[in-house]
Amino acid sequence: MRRRVLVALLWAAFLWAGLASPVLAQPSTLTIGLREHPDVLDPTLGSAFVSRIVYASMCDKLIDIDAGLNLVPQLATSWEYEDPTHLVLHLRPGVVFHDGEPFDAEAVRYKIHRDQTIKGSMRAGEVNAIAAVEVVDPLTVRLVLKAPSSPFLSQLADRAGIMISPKAAEAGDFGNHPVCAGPYAFESRVAQDSIVLRRFARHWDAANYHFDRVVFRPLPNSSVRLANLQAGSLDLVEYILPSDAEAVERDPKLKLAIGDGLAYQGITFNTDNGPAADTALGRSRLVRQAFERAVDRDAVNQVVYGGLFSPTAQANPQSSPFFVPEVQPPPRDLARARVLLKEAGVTPPVLVTLTLPNSPDVQQAAEVIQAMVAEGGFDLKLRVMEFASSLQAGYGGEFQAYMIAWSGRSDADGNTWQQLHTGGTFNYGHWSSPAADALLDHARIPTDVAARRALYAKLWEVERADLPLLYLWTTKNVVGLKRGLQGFVQVPDGLIRLRGVTLGR
Repeated sequence: MRRRVLVALLWAAFLWAGLASPVLAQPSTLTIGLREHPDVLDPTLGSAFVSRIVYASMCDKLIDIDAGLNLVPQLATSWEYEDPTHLVLHLRPGVVFHDGEPFDAEAVRYKIHRDQTIKGSMRAGEVNAIAAVEVVDPLTVRLVLKAPSSPFLSQLADRAGIMISPKAAEAGDFGNHPVCAGPYAFESRVAQDSIVLRRFARHWDAANYHFDRVVFRPLPNSSVRLANLQAGSLDLVEYILPSDAEAVERDPKLKLAIGDGLAYQGITFNTDNGPAADTALGRSRLVRQAFERAVDRDAVNQVVYGGLFSPTAQANPQSSPFFVPEVQPPPRDLARARVLLKEAGVTPPVLVTLTLPNSPDVQQAAEVIQAMVAEGGFDLKLRVMEFASSLQAGYGGEFQAYMIAWSGRSDADGNTWQQLHTGGTFNYGHWSSPAADALLDHARIPTDVAARRALYAKLWEVERADLPLLYLWTTKNVVGLKRGLQGFVQVPDGLIRLRGVTLGR
């Protein structure tokens, strides 16, 4: 009898230990809160930052970056330059897309050609250095460049390097039924509600991904994101407002990860993109300079972001090797602002409509700027739009000024060429400067960082004189997580990488 009782007690202890073990406590679903609604889930056509977060789980790239911004293998296991214009990529064997189709050199050629030629491609400016794609064998591809390009490899570490199933792309409607080669496959999307991915058992690194499903929930309201994290319905929030950071740190169930980012916030002025450019602001650099002199970047940062961000007058953060220390934001000077307006021949108040996405912190920052520039001779009207709609307004030139962030890239070219070069995909205001174009093109050639930084210093002289884009501040990555989330590695690009991530009790 005593033996049966002992066995029963031992069995009960075993069951209790099993229930308490991290493995059995591991949830099957991880739920991530996003600050905005992703746009079309097509890496060739999409442009929203939060879509890149979804891609990080769904779509492997040829190359990735690590926490130190080093280029690391993903679908390409290694690479070498045969000479400055011939890059050879060696592809990972045994990889399949989510539809079972093989990933090979032909798939690489297909994706690059699609990026270069499809109507509406947002990647065309990122792959325009490629003259030809040569299939050497099924696992080897040679990229022939038009000219030497120092930043080219970094382009393959972003959406230009995402590989997609040619069969699925040719079937049509890829943005609603994406097929990639990542650790999680697309399952469903409910507009304005959620995106669901399911674990892909045939992924080449499947053993290091530990959730059956990943659910992304777009919640533009920062207070709602925080409340859902506190309530436990979100496991991770990719962006916590700096003003909410203290609430996360006080909660014993939560923790905070803060790291240097690559992103900047700015205001793009419409100088030549349709009828909306025909304003005093669009026509005159003096009016744009007056607008800047009415803004106190540091004060906005203190009021809205608790001083966590860094006021700037250039695209690259202070942590970047391409940062130019001599380029600093000018102090607020209302008298100078009014003198500039007088020199421009305009009579205050100058009416300006500022288009911006509907993120609460961006709206608050815009309201502070609105009050500031009113004292400098501007009547600033705010036009708040849903994020994806604001992007369409930006591309279409349906704005006078557009307050939009850039998520940032590790190489300076990724933060400047597309935004400032004539015809750049993200040059919303269609600013065109032969001097800037020449500097941007030349900065792609040298391999020496100091030489490239010197070229960007000259670029900022040109940009600052005409001011098509008013850089405001560079940001930090502020991620909120459940206390039990382990293995999360923060990378400056702000993407959420789930390799090795687990969630215990």
